[in-house]
Amino acid sequence: MANPSPHRELHPANWKPAKGYANGIAAEGRTVWIGGQIGWNGDQVFETDDFVGQVRQALENIAAVLAEAGAEPRHVVRMTWYITDKREYLARLPELGDAYRAVMGKHFPAMTMVQVAALIEDRAKVEIEATAVV
Repeated sequence: MANPSPHRELHPANWKPAKGYANGIAAEGRTVWIGGQIGWNGDQVFETDDFVGQVRQALENIAAVLAEAGAEPRHVVRMTWYITDKREYLARLPELGDAYRAVMGKHFPAMTMVQVAALIEDRAKVEIEATAVV
């Protein structure tokens, strides 16, 4: 991702650095709302039950929807992640970081993550929704 984010990160000077996310983002432009994307492909088929594989697919799905709006991952200002197993998330942070950067680059929007008991699709281990400003 050669182009830097078109938005401004908001980080109070006396706070510890945020790692892998931003505390806030200031943006102006056309808003693109992306509904929750899970780890299946465009044919609604799960190609893996691996958590990291599903995260990467969900992020690729977000990138595909962004492209439909003429946007890129760098335009994302907010993401909400719903995961079914926080222990697996924490245990696999290096792999998750690699998968995230492969799709999203080194762009880290404001993010929230919530562990949930289950998602609507039984095989889904993650669902990610995003908001972009172009």
